[in-house]
Amino acid sequence: MRRLARALLLLAAFTIPWEYSLDFGPPLGNIARLAIIAVFLAMITAILQAGTMRKPGPLQILVLLLFLWFCCGCFWTIDRAETLHHLRGYIQEFILVWLVWELVDSPENLLDLLRAYLAGAFVLAAVTVGSFLLSSSADQVRFFAENQDPNDVARFLDLAFPLAALLFGSESRWPGKLLAATYVPFGILAVLLTASRSGFLEALIALTGSAVLILHNHRRAFTLGFYALPAVLAAIWFAVPRQTLERLATIPGELTQRDLNQRWEIWAAGWQAFVHAPLLGSGAGSFVAAAGLAPIDTAHNTALALLVEGGIVAILIATAIVITTASCALALAGTLRLATGTALLTLLVGSIVATVHENRATWLLLGIVALAARLHAESPKALLHIFPTSLPGRATTVAGLVTQE
Repeated sequence: MRRLARALLLLAAFTIPWEYSLDFGPPLGNIARLAIIAVFLAMITAILQAGTMRKPGPLQILVLLLFLWFCCGCFWTIDRAETLHHLRGYIQEFILVWLVWELVDSPENLLDLLRAYLAGAFVLAAVTVGSFLLSSSADQVRFFAENQDPNDVARFLDLAFPLAALLFGSESRWPGKLLAATYVPFGILAVLLTASRSGFLEALIALTGSAVLILHNHRRAFTLGFYALPAVLAAIWFAVPRQTLERLATIPGELTQRDLNQRWEIWAAGWQAFVHAPLLGSGAGSFVAAAGLAPIDTAHNTALALLVEGGIVAILIATAIVITTASCALALAGTLRLATGTALLTLLVGSIVATVHENRATWLLLGIVALAARLHAESPKALLHIFPTSLPGRATTVAGLVTQE
């Protein structure tokens, strides 16, 4: 049963990037929701059969505390319906941190999990490019998968860049290397087609870290990619609509004028809402009601959303989660540290203009980082074998461990 639960977890990781493109409507929901429910049921059965479960780590405890605090908010929320709705969503998102921790027990399983997310991101990129190819409007500027938010699409794609670079150096078979190598140009094209300005900036961070990863492990591949870069950029230049590129070109003006597509006004209203209930907050999902905004608006900032909805207590717990996850990434070695660190930095930048705590991809990534740190502590040699930290044939010293690759 545990093996079945692990297989279902891989399915869930595969569906998370493109989950909203396959929604069955109420009461079933989207494909990722169904997959996570199936994982949970299979895992509970496996735990009951074994009579034991893995001891939770610091991240799992902190995430549970954050969820329980939001549950307490039901007693003072200003919008009970939205709070209950968000709590149902949070439990499906936060639980990923526990599922990954409980079910993945070897570096090989971790590699499979990364492959699953990268394959899902490839599907998302394909659907995004497909929406561009099938577009019937000559004036359309932004292209993205159906039922998805373009900024979320860009961020999900960006998070996969460092994972692709990591897998390119870790895969021993050509199908895995081909997936990792082809994702990068394909993902770049998809990010540009979304015309997401925040996604473009996040992509710069993710691709910089990815380039360092490839240079570190595969100098020849980096050199070939460098020489192919002008041709790739030229192809993208002619493929992406001019209006889309013009929207991305407004990034410097948005930053200098401090407009950010009217986000400053939303943040000002959100800050006033926080001042009215600084300690306890106004309840999960209450940002729009507390700030007096239109129903279609969102906080466009993770920290501000947590402050308004959960008060100082929520932001303190969230800060502890960030510090704990960053510590886990720093505890790793070589390419795995660089890949997870790049992904976390990309996510952190995205949190400035988006509510990333409401996405499953966020909690899957946090769970993966905590898991990698646990595996590093349990079996550093096995982890180093799967994720080598230097060029073949060179002696490597990692955390006091000397190996000959």
